[in-house]
Amino acid sequence: MKFSIKALALTTGSLWALSVLLLGLINLMWPSYGTSAIGLLQSLYPGYAHTSGFVGVIVGTLYAGIDGAIAGAVFAWLYNRVAKV
Repeated sequence: MKFSIKALALTTGSLWALSVLLLGLINLMWPSYGTSAIGLLQSLYPGYAHTSGFVGVIVGTLYAGIDGAIAGAVFAWLYNRVAKV
């Protein structure tokens, strides 16, 4: 079985971006929710801050989408390379 690099990149990018978006939106409604995860994301993605409100959540979502897509593409490429299909 061979993975489609584009399909896996789009899937992982979308899922990771959606996860970060939901985490950020829930944190805006309940500031105590997910503070450890938000702190980790702030250290990974410059400009992502729950204190900057909705704009910070969108910035983090964009970073997460790009990051997830790259990770998915690398995973699919590496799997295809190792599996030799």
